[in-house]
Amino acid sequence: MAQGKYKKSLNKKVRKGNKGYPIATVAYYGPTDVVATKLVCAIIKYDGAEAEPMEKWFSENDVRKSEKILGEVLAFIEENEVSTISMTDKIMGCPHEEGIDYPEGEPCQKCSYWNGRDRLTHEMLH
Repeated sequence: MAQGKYKKSLNKKVRKGNKGYPIATVAYYGPTDVVATKLVCAIIKYDGAEAEPMEKWFSENDVRKSEKILGEVLAFIEENEVSTISMTDKIMGCPHEEGIDYPEGEPCQKCSYWNGRDRLTHEMLH
């Protein structure tokens, strides 16, 4: 399957590696490890800076395959004059936010897949 032009452009910028600050972080979230329904892009302007500004995109379908969303992400990155992009295609966890979408300290009731799982390895925690 051919990559869309925005996905290809984003991946090309990621492959350039560390070119210093500002750095854009791109993270994907979804109800399982298969479909990413949320993309978060944040800008870190200098070493030790808070990640801001931050934008979030949502979709019923996989955001990683949405040329419209990826185009908006690239525009956001360009507007913030980013030198480096840090991204993984892996889904990092539930798209819902603790303390906002469900009570702090409790698991998300909508995304049972992530309950008891490591967000990076997706393995069950013992």
